[in-house]
Amino acid sequence: MNRYPLWKYILVVVALLFGLIYTLPNFFGESPAVQVSSTKATLKVDTKTLERVEATLKTAGVDINGTFLDTTGVKVRLKDTDSQLKAKDLLEKQFNPDASDPQYVVALNLLSSSPQWLTNLNALPMYLGLDLRGGVHFLLQVDMKGAMTKRLDSMAADLRSLMRDKTIRHGGIGREGERIVIRFRDEDTRTKARQVLDENQPDLQLADQGEGSDLKLLATLKPAALKRIQESAIKQNMGTLHNRINELGVAEPVIAQQGADRIVVQLPGVQDTAKAKDILGRTATLEIRMVDETSGALEAAQAGQVPFGDELYVERGGRPLLVRKQVVLTGDRLTDAQAGFDNQTQEPAVHLTLDSAGSRIFKDITRENIGKRMAILLIEKGKGEVVTAPVIRSEIGGGRVQISGAMSTMEANDTALLLRAGSLAAPMEIIEERTIGPSLGAENIQKGFHSTMWGFAAISVFMIAYYMLFGLVSVICLASNLLFLVALLSLLQATLTLPGIAAIALALGMAIDANVLINERIREELRNGSTPQAAIHTGYERAFGTIIDSNITTLIAGVALLIFGSGPIRGFAVVHCLGILTSLFSAVVVSRALINLIYGRRRRLESLAIGQIWKPGNKAGAAAATK
Repeated sequence: MNRYPLWKYILVVVALLFGLIYTLPNFFGESPAVQVSSTKATLKVDTKTLERVEATLKTAGVDINGTFLDTTGVKVRLKDTDSQLKAKDLLEKQFNPDASDPQYVVALNLLSSSPQWLTNLNALPMYLGLDLRGGVHFLLQVDMKGAMTKRLDSMAADLRSLMRDKTIRHGGIGREGERIVIRFRDEDTRTKARQVLDENQPDLQLADQGEGSDLKLLATLKPAALKRIQESAIKQNMGTLHNRINELGVAEPVIAQQGADRIVVQLPGVQDTAKAKDILGRTATLEIRMVDETSGALEAAQAGQVPFGDELYVERGGRPLLVRKQVVLTGDRLTDAQAGFDNQTQEPAVHLTLDSAGSRIFKDITRENIGKRMAILLIEKGKGEVVTAPVIRSEIGGGRVQISGAMSTMEANDTALLLRAGSLAAPMEIIEERTIGPSLGAENIQKGFHSTMWGFAAISVFMIAYYMLFGLVSVICLASNLLFLVALLSLLQATLTLPGIAAIALALGMAIDANVLINERIREELRNGSTPQAAIHTGYERAFGTIIDSNITTLIAGVALLIFGSGPIRGFAVVHCLGILTSLFSAVVVSRALINLIYGRRRRLESLAIGQIWKPGNKAGAAAATK
């Protein structure tokens, strides 16, 4: 009656081992570290960079606990914070000799101290939120007016190309405030232009103005287009911020929209606030220019006499390149960039997709410059880098552009990623900044740990005193529930915050409720005259339905918080929902397995150690069911 098959015991043991293994990394803490990553798109961080870092620190006599290379850069694990600061200063001087033009980001970091065998099992510690780990919080204001201005300037250039393609004569196209003004000398031309714009520019709202020979067509963006541009600007800025934050090696950054024009950025574990502000504030733009291949011009530029209208750059591989200042196309016209292969030569290539206006401009440029080189540059902080400079083989139309030649598959992937990342769609300003120190985060962890520990201790004392052996089993189940919950949070790499710790404490209080229901059901069966074995069986069976009902209603509330909540509320909901699931398993399966081990094989069972049982008509109580 009260025996489990072998596979159920094996399931419980495996679950407990799983919980133990994936909970362990959280007890090893973190060690100070330094990360080196590249600030330049064309500058790779590879094994040579790793060797250079190791040599620098070894020469200076800095003791390190290990170095490794990952997707974000070179990471160096150090013994203490003094070594960490010393290593950062040494690497900063070595890798950035010119402070005004840094080539690398050298940032302070924290890395898990878990043993390698746990890491190999993908057993990693939970991510800690800003309030537990310390770090920085920024609130950024997006300049929507700047985004509109940028878009209107771009549309004005589109309209010039469109008028030229349709052979419509005009007296000038320019932006005045938040509208585009097109001037005409006669009514027929203005009417024709209006028809063309209605067909090709559905986002514009047109209005006539002026008389006689001074006729104007005023174009403003429609409300739906304005809203779409604002949403696109926010999304593009958030994507670009995420790519930049990767340079700092932040494990679990929070980048979220707040209101219509603000972005919240939280960087747990970041200790170098100035470096974080510098990276977030960077503005980068993508430009396509023509290469000046005039005979003798490059040699003169290298000698210090750069021709008027040109700029001297260094392309990938260290070769000098003379590029014209005139920008023929910007990254705003790029809608997609994917790595692939040339259909004819099967060499690695990058396939670009341009919007309609960009397609027209690019078609004209390539038709007029066949056989010449075109440079794609990334401009950042007033300084440019040549990403690639291919030769134009033929006229390119249709908005599909291919960049190929002298690049590896990895370089093609990197170039595509860089072009996709683009730049900020609108300028941003930091309007709020908060810093939480590691000591305050450690204090929050200590307080949260103590509250959970004392709550667990109080529950344990009460359960053992009131339910005796069954109370002890309940406490063991409660401990296993905590083990399962922390293991799941670690496995899912969830971010734990102070509200999350509160949810763990709440989960313990709710989890014991299921055990109380089971124990009281068993007591009720004993009061009704059932045998101990029958009382155990019936108690678990009848309590199961009540436990399921109560947990489902609580789970519904948790799921609602998860769907509609944000920030700390969402973190609370994640722990809350997982805690309900783990409590069901521990209270029903683990508890029953332990009781079956203790009582299941005893045929002649006289009593159960479940505390004092009150019976009607017996004022002193009955000890018949106690042990």
